[in-house]
Amino acid sequence: MNHPDKRAESDELGQQKNVTDLFIRHFGFWPQLSDRERDLLNAHTHAVHYERGTQVHRGPFDCIGVLLLKKGQLRVYTLSEDGRDVTLYRLFADDIGILSAACTLDSVTFDVYIDAEEDTDVLLTDASAFRRLSDANIYVRCFAYELASKRLSDMLWKMQQVLFLSADRRFAIFLLEESEKRKSEVVHLTHEQMARYMGTAREVVTRLIKYFNQEGWTTSGRGYLRIEDREALRRLAGTY
Repeated sequence: MNHPDKRAESDELGQQKNVTDLFIRHFGFWPQLSDRERDLLNAHTHAVHYERGTQVHRGPFDCIGVLLLKKGQLRVYTLSEDGRDVTLYRLFADDIGILSAACTLDSVTFDVYIDAEEDTDVLLTDASAFRRLSDANIYVRCFAYELASKRLSDMLWKMQQVLFLSADRRFAIFLLEESEKRKSEVVHLTHEQMARYMGTAREVVTRLIKYFNQEGWTTSGRGYLRIEDREALRRLAGTY
């Protein structure tokens, strides 16, 4: 008969191994950490579950740390002075959220808000601990700035779309990107969700869907849209 304490210890070791495996897979600096630095990372990383609709990060009021998504979806957005939000990008399973730890990055002061779009499980590394690692280890610092640079590039691309591309072209790009992410011709989103992700009005999305359906490029129903002519969308998006 197994002793309860031994079973608990075994479970804890198994969980720690799973966490370490995730670090090895997703944190490129892991091999360059000393034993002490690995202990610090482990000691200040914990599992967090966010219910759908939870505000994970409150812009300038927060600096919670680095998020490693195990499952779920987070939406990263910014707010205008009049309170309108613009989706910058989304994070999915195996993605890393670095701008929730922007206070650890010198010269990076872009404030973002983060909401859970689905029930989401993450590993959260405390900002203070990550800052200590970044200050002491050049590999951690380079990893953080490289990831932040990629996210800022994503944000600039989104701003360029909003400012300079026509609505129909943006919608074609959006549908193709969603299809690629989901590995499916069917996009399960409401008109309101599509509008929020694109940074436009719901009425604009409704008109675009009607237009795309009339052209035979898509068909749609309640809560979903199916791509029927991918090549036409690629031509419209400028990726053909």
